[in-house]
Amino acid sequence: MERPRPALSLLQRLGYSVGHVQNDVCASMWFTYLLVFFQMVLGWPAHVAGIVMLIGQIADALSTPFVGLQADRRDKFWLCRYGRRKTWHLIGTICVLVSFPFLFSPCIGCRNAPGDYWDQLVYFGAFVVVFQFGWAAVQISHLSLIPDLTPDQHTRTGLIACRYTFTVIASVLVYVITWATFHLSTGDEKIGPEDTTSFQIVVASGLGIGIVCSILFHAVVKEAPVTDAEDDQTSANGTTASVPSKGDSQKTVKEQLCSVALYQVALVYMSTRLFANLSQVYTPLYLSEQRLGAESLAIVPLVMFLSSFCTSFVTRPMNKYLGRKIAHLVGCLIGAGGCVWVWLGAGQLYTTYEVYAVAVLLGASSSIQLVTSLGLTADLIGQDTNTGAFVYGAMSFVDKLSNGIAIAILQAYFNDNYRNVLAYVCGGSCVLGALSLAVLVVCRTRSLSKSDANPPAQFESSYSEI
Repeated sequence: MERPRPALSLLQRLGYSVGHVQNDVCASMWFTYLLVFFQMVLGWPAHVAGIVMLIGQIADALSTPFVGLQADRRDKFWLCRYGRRKTWHLIGTICVLVSFPFLFSPCIGCRNAPGDYWDQLVYFGAFVVVFQFGWAAVQISHLSLIPDLTPDQHTRTGLIACRYTFTVIASVLVYVITWATFHLSTGDEKIGPEDTTSFQIVVASGLGIGIVCSILFHAVVKEAPVTDAEDDQTSANGTTASVPSKGDSQKTVKEQLCSVALYQVALVYMSTRLFANLSQVYTPLYLSEQRLGAESLAIVPLVMFLSSFCTSFVTRPMNKYLGRKIAHLVGCLIGAGGCVWVWLGAGQLYTTYEVYAVAVLLGASSSIQLVTSLGLTADLIGQDTNTGAFVYGAMSFVDKLSNGIAIAILQAYFNDNYRNVLAYVCGGSCVLGALSLAVLVVCRTRSLSKSDANPPAQFESSYSEI
């Protein structure tokens, strides 16, 4: 029989929700300001800065399946008795802390090598790999805790929504700190090499907040330790199968890889992350292209995340009462509308006022799509918690690899036209997301119509929400 899991207290929900804040702080800096820092502060060419981003995304993509597989194991290693998910969360937190500050500082010992970026690429690449491995370890372990903490679909959606709310709060704090720092040091002038110290202040402040939140997470969230009885239940592929729930057997990694639904949900998740990440990466560069000052590079992203924050409160009811299909479609339509506005926008009125309305649309769309796609992933896992981390790792693998390749291509060929990047690439991601979800629904509907038997339990929750 399945061991009962007690209801989560408010403190436990809060503790879980802040467990990803350090990652969120670093992600905001990584996606919003890394290219800005390398191109405008260090003076790197756009295509070389894109290589740094590509190295990071590839490292993250390769790390996520590895961490996913390891976080699903029930080894007798003593540290894993602290919690197989929380162990990897702790390892990842340490890796992020020791590597991320170096990404927003000049190369030590090689900063005076004009025109030759290979030494600096090796230097920054090493820190990027360590950072991305740690980031992936925290992300996958934190996400895979959701099915372990509660079997209830709506509680899972609530945890995801709370998690995303704190993602938005962390990002808002980053942009507020950035705005205050540049307001005092730069004013409305453009960012340049003299702003190195300002970026370092923002990084140090953000990591300080992240450390406090990580400590709270580890102190409050209790993960069931691995027992000897569970260790003895080892499946054929080397992972341990927990006691089946509701009479259903746990799926193995091989069975997950053979599942068509895994790839369909991954396509939805990939398109969602492409829209969210690319809009975050290229909005500051687009603003600079529009000849807006340094403060706007903090204020406009801040408006985007305030919009995300407000929207996150209504995303859970949308998923509950409208279903994931309608909620995701609404998010895609809002995002597409924002991209069309970018394409049509021009003139003083647009750069003074309308750009903030565009930021509201992009932020709201990101919130709805991200929460909904993560809900789809949690529903796909269902009661198969043994492979939960692997599934999240697979989603993140597709996400990171696609983002890295897209950014490298855009940096090489579209670095002088960021308006088209936001309009066509981000808009195309919304269209791809809507089409992917439609394929997911149609394929499942046809599959059910051809079968007289009841669908497997692991798919019931997934498609009942859709």
